[in-house]
Amino acid sequence: MMETRKHIASEKKRCGSHNCAQALLHTYADLAGIDEATAMNMAGAFGTGMGCMEGTCGALVGAGMVLGMVNKDKVKSMKQMRDMMTKFQQRNGATQCKLLKGVGTKVVLRECHDCVADAAEFLEQQLDA
Repeated sequence: MMETRKHIASEKKRCGSHNCAQALLHTYADLAGIDEATAMNMAGAFGTGMGCMEGTCGALVGAGMVLGMVNKDKVKSMKQMRDMMTKFQQRNGATQCKLLKGVGTKVVLRECHDCVADAAEFLEQQLDA
């Protein structure tokens, strides 16, 4: 079931209906204990690396929101977030939207929908832990 969620989240980004953070939070809204409209609103400002500033990848932000809502434990969530970001960095060479998209470098490290799939994969590892 989780494997399909990864693909669902990726497709939400690919088709353009969701930003990267929304794709994650919306796909896991039931686990986070929120409705889908709330998920869309909560994550709405985090597109293109937070307010189009090309900061931290929105998929990671969305995954972090899910962790916080599922765990309701700051220390556990921070530890899991760090683990997720470390794995993401190791796989993709960056956690920053600008670098992932190749802005300024002309070298795309990872397409957005693939970043969403990766963040979902690493989120699921934390949720299963």
